[in-house]
Amino acid sequence: MALTFGIAFGSAIIPLISIEMFVLGLATQQPGLSYWLVGAAVAAGQVLGKLLYFYAARGDLHLPKFLQRKKKDRDPDKPKGRWLRWMEWVRDRCHRHPQWMFGTHAVSSVVGVPPFMATSVLAGFAGMSTGLFVATGAIGRFARFTLLAASPALFAGWIA
Repeated sequence: MALTFGIAFGSAIIPLISIEMFVLGLATQQPGLSYWLVGAAVAAGQVLGKLLYFYAARGDLHLPKFLQRKKKDRDPDKPKGRWLRWMEWVRDRCHRHPQWMFGTHAVSSVVGVPPFMATSVLAGFAGMSTGLFVATGAIGRFARFTLLAASPALFAGWIA
C-alpha cells in the first residue's frame, strides 16, 4: 500500500501520471488485494498531494523563485487582460457563494469533471477551509478509487 500511496501522491503533483491506470492495473494483477485499502491509500495520497496546490493558491505556501510570477510595474490605468479579469470574476463568485465551491469540489473529487486539480486550486484561491477541503476530497476520492479498484472484479463476474 505504500507504493500505491506514493504513486497517488506523485500523480496529484505531476498530472502526467495516471493514477486511474495504475489502480486498474493493480486491481487486475492483484485480484486478492482489498479494494477498500487501495481506495484509502489513493485517497490519502491524492488529497495530500493536492494540498500543496491548495496551500499555494491560498498563499500559505511560498513557491520557489522560478515558479513565481515576475512582478512588473503595472500601469493602473491600463486595462486588465482576459485571464486576470476571469480570475477576479471566479474569485468574486466563490467568495459570494461558498457552497458552489464546496459542491464543485465534491463533484470533481468523485467524477473528475471539472478536473480535481483545477478545483483544488480554486478552493484555495476562494478561501475554502482546510478541513472542508480535506474531508470533501478524501470522501470523494475514496469513493472514486474504491469503485475503480473493484471494477475489474465486477466486470469479471459479469463475463463469467
